[in-house]
Amino acid sequence: MAELEILGAPLSNYVWTCRIAAAEKGVPYKLIPLRPHTDEVKAVHPLGKIPAMRHGDVVLCESKAICTYIDRAFGGPTLLPQDPAKAGQIEQWISVVNTAVDPVFMRQYLSGYFFPGTPDGKPDRARIDAALPKMPGLFDMLERAIGNGYLAGPEFTLADAFLFPILHYMKQLPESAKMMAERKNISRYAAAVAAHKSVAESEPPPRPAN
Repeated sequence: MAELEILGAPLSNYVWTCRIAAAEKGVPYKLIPLRPHTDEVKAVHPLGKIPAMRHGDVVLCESKAICTYIDRAFGGPTLLPQDPAKAGQIEQWISVVNTAVDPVFMRQYLSGYFFPGTPDGKPDRARIDAALPKMPGLFDMLERAIGNGYLAGPEFTLADAFLFPILHYMKQLPESAKMMAERKNISRYAAAVAAHKSVAESEPPPRPAN
């Protein structure tokens, strides 16, 4: 049987999401560490983004599509339940994470620290400071949604596989770490998800120091 291959940089939050999905299903896979816009990635993703996936003759890009394929192509526990209301709740929060949380937290705020593009390599304070006013409202939204459980209910779901890698990186940066610490539900949630088996066993290595 063909081996499942996940293509992308291990530190990418979306690559980690796909790895969590595979681990949650108990699906063996090979991680092929590739940066965005390499020829091998562009052969799968028309925009050269990561993650990408190969499984025999099947090639896919975009993390949600990859996770859905892993769920439907392999046995094991389902990542998206048959119950339409429960599945809809999970899909809803995946969409919120992808369209509202990730663009501010990862593409704007974190990018200003990790990929500043400044002449001296120091954080891009203009980009970071522009993101900061948007972040408390997003954290408040997550604090309410999580409550005493997880993002889409009382149990770990695929929605958490999309959210947690973002929070993992938010804990490493000063302003966002403070915002997380001030919210008890998010703090409890982050610790619980970090210890979840599929998350812990797929955790990427620490980011190299600059």
